[in-house]
Amino acid sequence: MAERPARKAPKAHVAQVVRTERLTPHMQRVVLGGEGLAEFTAGECTDHYVKLLFDAEGVTYPEPFDMQRIREEFPRDQWPVTRTYTVRSWDPEARELALDFVIHGDEGLAGPWARDVRPGATMRFLGPGGAYAPAAESDWHLLAGDESALPAIAAAAEALPEGAVARVFIEVEGPEEEQKIATDAEVVWLHRGDRPVGELLIEAVRSLEFPAGELQAFVHGEAGFVKELRRYLRIEREIPRERLSISGYWRLGHNEDGWQASKREWNAQVEAEQEQAA
Repeated sequence: MAERPARKAPKAHVAQVVRTERLTPHMQRVVLGGEGLAEFTAGECTDHYVKLLFDAEGVTYPEPFDMQRIREEFPRDQWPVTRTYTVRSWDPEARELALDFVIHGDEGLAGPWARDVRPGATMRFLGPGGAYAPAAESDWHLLAGDESALPAIAAAAEALPEGAVARVFIEVEGPEEEQKIATDAEVVWLHRGDRPVGELLIEAVRSLEFPAGELQAFVHGEAGFVKELRRYLRIEREIPRERLSISGYWRLGHNEDGWQASKREWNAQVEAEQEQAA
């Protein structure tokens, strides 16, 4: 049997930081732009994401930057470190891409970069990916998530069809973390305080009186509460899988490298458990 050819590495976009803005005490916006985004396009998905490429410590890559060449010529531990972020907005005319970052002091890689970066700095990234957008034919929409899902939920809420029925729940640390979202839908902000991440979201969704008709749901954030809400919607509410966009963006106790390495297996296990329970 012939070996399957190695998948070609996607081409990286090269952008410059145009400006930054502190939205809340723990949320920083970075706007990327420049001629390097001439070939970047984003469609109708409101959960578009890009993979930022951070140079491995102490490693210099040949120019022009070529991911395929890097993967062929550099050992795996010297490849750029990737971090995945949702596109908050894309302006093709201005050629500006806005990304929002959760900031927790010096914790992590991307957060401190977003906090400290200055206009003119270069960032390379791959993408976009994405698969979800509010469907006009759905009778009502459920959007629920924590800070990590806030950019995607905000983009989805702003893209809701006119007159759409929607229930929007966003859990944040406190009232100082709320943001203005340009939508007619009522946004319910849940202030977590010292409670576990996602606990309030589980309570809010489980206590919700579901409107009549076909639901389309977008539920993302910490994997633990996402698992519980997926079980509730799929098993107890019997919502078909194709009407659900549900995934863990992150998991308590794991950095992105560890979580991404185990995410596929974890999702498969959860699906199997819930299929057995159905």
